Amino acid sequence: MVPSSRSLRQRLRQALGTLLFCLPAWAGAQPLELPRQSGVPGGVVAVPLGAAPVRPQAHLNNVPLMVLGDPSHWIALVGIPLSAKPGPAAIHLRRTTGQPDVAVPYTIEAKQYAEQHLKVPQRTVDLSKEDLARYERERAHQVQVVSTFTPDLPSGLRMLQPTPGPRSSSFGLRRVFNGQPRNPHSGMDIAAETGTPVLAPAAGRVLDTGDYFFNGHTVWIDHGSGLLTMLCHLSAIDVKPGETVAAGQRVGSVGATGRVTGAHLHWSVSLNRTMVDPELFLRDDDAAPKAGKP
Repeated sequence: MVPSSRSLRQRLRQALGTLLFCLPAWAGAQPLELPRQSGVPGGVVAVPLGAAPVRPQAHLNNVPLMVLGDPSHWIALVGIPLSAKPGPAAIHLRRTTGQPDVAVPYTIEAKQYAEQHLKVPQRTVDLSKEDLARYERERAHQVQVVSTFTPDLPSGLRMLQPTPGPRSSSFGLRRVFNGQPRNPHSGMDIAAETGTPVLAPAAGRVLDTGDYFFNGHTVWIDHGSGLLTMLCHLSAIDVKPGETVAAGQRVGSVGATGRVTGAHLHWSVSLNRTMVDPELFLRDDDAAPKAGKP
């Protein structure tokens, strides 16, 4: 099917915005290398905002967005929820305090994710009253964690694979546990033995650590402007909330805690409170597909 002229214009605008953003930034600042763009549910797009003398504010459904660039050209980096419907969409731009917001359109492309059937202990599917109460408490806490938005921009937008090993193409899989459908898989699984070092994928601040019913021992890192990473199922945690970590610094060890079928690392990336495909953020030397079964 031949794309519509509107669709072609949208793609051109997004591509042009990325190319322009890669030009030298103002005042000697180095531009950040953007993640690979994928305008599908679970993907990331750079939406051009045009020129403005100061950094504008942008948001999606009242959630603040990361805005990058310089006065000659700004972009908003948008994480697209896995639940998003294909078709036209828009973010909202606020150039000046007191002025009405302006809708800036972009397009969400369709993508069909596969389905995966897993066998896990039945108690992690049909939760007891006590486990359900624990899960609800943990979920409320995690919502607060994911809502974190610090004004500082990340030092980089391309990340290291946080542990060596084959990684599955499992992001977005519609998961069925013991015959019961559950939410799609919201991260990348990397197969590794228990005790394998887990590294910070990028520089940031340790936002939260804990032992959670489904995720097991977990570390959250805040990289700035709504970009967070989560490392789950750890056997050990080597950092504390509030610590600053460098890219590649050890933060824990691979394990099999929480709801798992074996030892592996679950790695999630959250942008504007939305879980997006970590593959899009990997550095080019880590980006080649690596099949594996966690």
